Amino acid sequence: MTTGSKLSLHVPEPDWRPGDTPDFSNVQVPKAGSVRRPEVDEDPEAMRDLAYTIIRVLDRKGRAVGPWAGSLPDEALLTGLRHMMTLRIYDARMMMAQRQGKTSFYMQHLGEEAISCAFQMSLAKGDMNFPTYRQAGLLVAAGYPLTKMMCQVYSNDGDPVRGRQLPVFYSSKEHGFFSISGNLATQYIQAVGWAMASAIRQDDKIAAAWIGDGSTAESDFHAGLVFASTYRAPVVLNIVNNQWAISTFQGIARGGSGTFAARGHGFGLPALRVDGNDYLAVHAVAQWAVERARRNLGPTLVEYVTYRAGGHSTSDDPSAYRPKEESAAWPLGDPILRLKAHLIEKGLWSEDRHTQTEAEITETVVAAQKEAEAIGTLHDGRRPSPRDMFEDVYATMPPHLRRQRQEAGF
Repeated sequence: MTTGSKLSLHVPEPDWRPGDTPDFSNVQVPKAGSVRRPEVDEDPEAMRDLAYTIIRVLDRKGRAVGPWAGSLPDEALLTGLRHMMTLRIYDARMMMAQRQGKTSFYMQHLGEEAISCAFQMSLAKGDMNFPTYRQAGLLVAAGYPLTKMMCQVYSNDGDPVRGRQLPVFYSSKEHGFFSISGNLATQYIQAVGWAMASAIRQDDKIAAAWIGDGSTAESDFHAGLVFASTYRAPVVLNIVNNQWAISTFQGIARGGSGTFAARGHGFGLPALRVDGNDYLAVHAVAQWAVERARRNLGPTLVEYVTYRAGGHSTSDDPSAYRPKEESAAWPLGDPILRLKAHLIEKGLWSEDRHTQTEAEITETVVAAQKEAEAIGTLHDGRRPSPRDMFEDVYATMPPHLRRQRQEAGF
């Protein structure tokens, strides 16, 4: 028997902790426009390189360059900027409302607005997103009323889900937004199953699955990839890599795969990485993946490289596990400022117009907030009836539930 050294367990650690100086020089950021754009029907085996780079369109001067540029007309870009600004201002108002005790909980999207807002622009009516709690931009870009979103946050009598979900767990079938689940990663297999059903019905609707980097360690993520690849389901498999799960850095969930996109290779899937803070790049890649699904060419795995600038939620203090300066050091910048710079460079925008638009959007958001708060907040106003807990479960309510409702006085 050979005697060797004692075994030890490898536990990955982030490069820096609070008190350290963050340095992202190890993050390889390709030159904007330098990554090739494959044909939509290219063999996944021939595009393995795209899982190890970052697709970018906007350069540091605000110009759109390279083969992925040009997926959106000017008017759509102006609309996209408004969507991102709306989401950020909405976030700020709801964060303040939580601090004032008007709601119990909130999760913001700071620094990640481009991903959901741009992706939604690639979808058609009837397509279905299976989101996590940080894709409210899908609703904003789809035109969902802000007042309804706020009513859900406040769990008041105007809440469409009648207080039966966490404040940010929105739901709207009409707007292609499947009910969010607090059990992370479950939506991945649900999205694949929905897409398979659409194909079985010979429909033309596709699904989009969403997951964060931390949740890719869940078994549901891998099960979803098995079924998606085996049955070539018409689904876009999105991974939002914002560098941090609740308090653990992305290296814990990534394992030894190098990138999250590379995990698609083991399932024979086309896999791409995109600059998640580049609105134009996100839309171009989303459009490419959506077209692939709609042409019955199967699923695509997309990793969005971004950064969670705020806390994980209002229950989190990120200064306990990462340097306060880390957000400012992030090399891919702010998605709103980058699209703003692009529009100014094209002569379609200006600092004055940006300031004016910011004021207009703030006025709209504040008006929606007043309307929602007039109905009620967490502690005041009209609330859903306890009777609602018995509704929307069975097509025909079984006798034992009718008895329970009657015994409860409803």
